[in-house]
Amino acid sequence: MKKINLRNSLLASSLFSVLLLGSCKENTSTETSEVASEETAQTETSTSEDSDLDFIFPKGDKGPEKNFTGNAFNVGLVAPDSTYTTAVGNVYFEPGGRSNWHTHPGGQILIITDGKGYHQIEGQPKEIMEKGDVIKCPPNKRHWHGASEDTGVQQMYIVPNTEKGIVEWMEAVTDSVYTK
Repeated sequence: MKKINLRNSLLASSLFSVLLLGSCKENTSTETSEVASEETAQTETSTSEDSDLDFIFPKGDKGPEKNFTGNAFNVGLVAPDSTYTTAVGNVYFEPGGRSNWHTHPGGQILIITDGKGYHQIEGQPKEIMEKGDVIKCPPNKRHWHGASEDTGVQQMYIVPNTEKGIVEWMEAVTDSVYTK
C-alpha cells in the first residue's frame, strides 16, 4: 500500500478535475449516463446535518450488512463502461463502520476527503487515514477500510481496470483486528 498526503491546493485541484471529468458526458453510452443520473437523483436527499464531516457528495444508500460492519453509505459517481473502464464513487463510514475484507482485481485508489479512519492490507499493520490522504490498494490484495471508533470518514474510491472485475467480498473484519 502506498499512502500519500496531499493537503492544501493539490487535493482541491485534483478533486475539482475529477468532478469536471465526472460531469462530462459522451453520447457513446446513453444507458450508463441515465443509470448514473437516476442513482444520483435517488441519493440527493442526504445533507451534512448527518455528521460533523464536510459532505462533498450526497450521503448515498446504506451498504448491505453482508459487506459492512456498522453503517456505510455509498453513492456511485461514475459508472464503469468500456470506454473509461473505471468506477468512481464516494463512501461515508459512520464512526465504527468498516468494510469486510475484500479485493479488487484491478486495484483501488482511495482519496480521503474528510474525517479519520483506518486501512489495512492483510499481513501489514493497520494505518490511519485522514483528510488529504491518498491510498493505493494493489490488485488482488485482501484489505479493508473504514472509520475510526469515534470519527466518521469520507472517501472517494476509484476502481480502475473494471474489465478485470470490480470487487470480491469476503468475511467481516473482527473487532480484534479493527481495534488492534
